[in-house]
Amino acid sequence: MTAGIVAGLVLLRLIAAAWTPLTFDEAYYWMWSKHLAGGYYDHPPMVAVVIRLGTMIGGDTQLGVRLVSVLLGLPMSWAVYRTAMLLFGGHRVASTATLLLNATMMAAAGTMIVTPDAPVLVASSFVLFTLAKVLDTGRGAWWLAVGAAVGAALLSKYTALFFGPAILIWLLLVPELRRWLWSPWPYLGGLVALAVFSPVILWNADHHWVSFIKQLGRARMEHFNPAFIAELIPTQIVFATPLVFILGVMGLYALLRRDDGPRAARTLINAIFWIITLYFAWHALHSRVEANWFAPVYPALAIAAAVAAHVSRWQPREQRTVNFCLRWAGPTGMMMFLALVLQANTGALSAYRRDATVRSIGVGFAQLATEIEAVRLRVGASCVLADDYGTTSWLVFYLPKGTCVTQRGQRIRWVNMPEPDPVALAGKLLFVGNPNAAELPELKASFGRIEKVAELSRKRGPLVIEPVELDLLEEPKGDVLDRSPPPELAEP
Repeated sequence: MTAGIVAGLVLLRLIAAAWTPLTFDEAYYWMWSKHLAGGYYDHPPMVAVVIRLGTMIGGDTQLGVRLVSVLLGLPMSWAVYRTAMLLFGGHRVASTATLLLNATMMAAAGTMIVTPDAPVLVASSFVLFTLAKVLDTGRGAWWLAVGAAVGAALLSKYTALFFGPAILIWLLLVPELRRWLWSPWPYLGGLVALAVFSPVILWNADHHWVSFIKQLGRARMEHFNPAFIAELIPTQIVFATPLVFILGVMGLYALLRRDDGPRAARTLINAIFWIITLYFAWHALHSRVEANWFAPVYPALAIAAAVAAHVSRWQPREQRTVNFCLRWAGPTGMMMFLALVLQANTGALSAYRRDATVRSIGVGFAQLATEIEAVRLRVGASCVLADDYGTTSWLVFYLPKGTCVTQRGQRIRWVNMPEPDPVALAGKLLFVGNPNAAELPELKASFGRIEKVAELSRKRGPLVIEPVELDLLEEPKGDVLDRSPPPELAEP
């Protein structure tokens, strides 16, 4: 029954994936997938590999881009099921952990919208599974599998670095596991993780360590602003869905303060969850923490929620809360996912008013791209320019295949890709930007003639998401592209 429910949820996500336009980040990662490399300015390469595999099957379509990401929900579910079974025993705990994870918005929307969080969520499930196998079998060879899983997580997102200290703390806190500290197996597993991650290291070495500087530099405490802390809990309630969140909190409490389950199992879930969570809480003292960044802890959270449901013993009032959450968590999660998809595509739930999804999801961009192409042909522009990576990526995806499109600045984002055709850049250029883009000082300094040729808009039903201005650029005064170094490499 559990397998059937998971398969049904995956099918539902595939339908939603085919219907929903790409986010600008997905279009950006899709461009990465056309030029696979060991690393990229923003992230490691796993998301590009996932998209490349999907488009090899489903083509350069919305479903093709997301296909493998959605299907990864199947091995993720298997890994969580097996982990819960090994750590706490019983099919009820395992089934509940699997279904609760799939009920979360993190798993549902997080695998449908393909970002680095999708593969890191799956890899994190296998990190837990392989560690559970180490605990269950006592065989050192399983540490090699742990290393492979951690390496895959590192290829997905740098957040996976926290698995290292989490595993070390687990070994230190459980007396019977300390023997592994004197065994070569964990260190061999570390070498496996390093080998899997090595393409990212080599790419960074060839590109002035720019990706490491960009992402790891976020850890610096430059100013104190505790207001961001207030965003953490509400966003995680939404991403976990409220009822799974309640069960997860109760389970984490039980695992931390009670003897619910074997000590090694309780400590493993706590170590994996709290090391990453406490880091992001500290990070939120000076900068915003996006809700999806918590993806690596969600397999542990789902198992903790299942412990609350089936292992822990509660007073009658708390037990009624558990029973209610357990009964309605799945339906609530499904309804939240369906509501999100409906709202993102139509805006009907907000009476067609603006909401948080409108700018990031490319609703209306296919029609806008058709209008832009008509203007390009009318004015005879040989290449289309944009000023941000999201618009650039959407244009490449939705304009006719082969159209010259490039971002004028931030060239580090496209370092793995061929340079635009110099012949195309030498002709008339069509700049896609915000209203009054013709007045931008950088454009005036770079081109002798700038003419506004159209005013368009991207819409979702009756709602104008954003106005768009098209400007014809001619008589360049130098290089058409701004090749300034990224801020991470700029001179202080």
